[in-house]
Amino acid sequence: MELEGRVALVTGAGGGLGRAHALYLASKGAKLVVNDVSEESSARVASEIEAAGGQAMPAAASVTDELGVNQIVNQALERWNRIDILVNNAGILRDKSFAKMTMDEFRLVVDVHLMGAAICSKAVWEIMRSQLYGRIVMTTSSSGLYGNFGQANYGAAKMALVGLMQTLAIEGEKYGIRVNALAPTAATQMTHGVLSDESLTHLDPSLVSPGLLALVGEAAPTRAILCAGAGHFARANVTLTEGVFIGRGENSGEQLVNQWDAASDRTGEIVPAYGFLQAERELASAGSSSEAMAVTR
Repeated sequence: MELEGRVALVTGAGGGLGRAHALYLASKGAKLVVNDVSEESSARVASEIEAAGGQAMPAAASVTDELGVNQIVNQALERWNRIDILVNNAGILRDKSFAKMTMDEFRLVVDVHLMGAAICSKAVWEIMRSQLYGRIVMTTSSSGLYGNFGQANYGAAKMALVGLMQTLAIEGEKYGIRVNALAPTAATQMTHGVLSDESLTHLDPSLVSPGLLALVGEAAPTRAILCAGAGHFARANVTLTEGVFIGRGENSGEQLVNQWDAASDRTGEIVPAYGFLQAERELASAGSSSEAMAVTR
């Protein structure tokens, strides 16, 4: 019962992966705020948890509704006086090739995945800062990390969540807030029609949820991207190669073309600890002093 006494809010928890997340966290001792856009679905999952001996409260609202999300958070505080864990899981699909996709379809997916996660994270942020403890999980995707045909809207939103994770992890570090991302592969309503029936049989959502324990427990890392599916777990990273210095010159573009393989060589690549590291290394390569770099930062 590693999460005994912790309060967890899981969005999109009325079915599929979110339900599996909620049931798993409850099995580890957490008290659950079960969010879903459907009142009936959130109540059903909350009842499942209570029937198994856990504690849960249903919380119906769209993650894009700031007022509704804040009301949910306030209700959780009234009941349990804290929120320790937020799993931003809610999402939708509107798959089409970019040529056929409307901007309304693009915007809707970004609003639910990205803005929904930002709204929910903002709603618990000051609570976690004041209690000097928090665990937030963004739900990214291989479609965001690596791309996938017909998912320009979904992929853009999912990669944006990685950027949100990176920055919130940096800003929350001194307050004991650790922020990570989960890239799941699971058989849900969102993946039917995307994967074959045979593949779906191996992708039970319950095989993904155990990855949460590593991301929200006491010893959780921060800024980790965990890929999970079919009981398999792996780490993804955004890396930076050593690169090459070309400098000024009329032919600098042509020189880069000629040295493209050297700039792309992954030998010695790193995972930057913060975004400005790229600029620091570029300035150092150009001969800037450490004092100049410090002033720039």
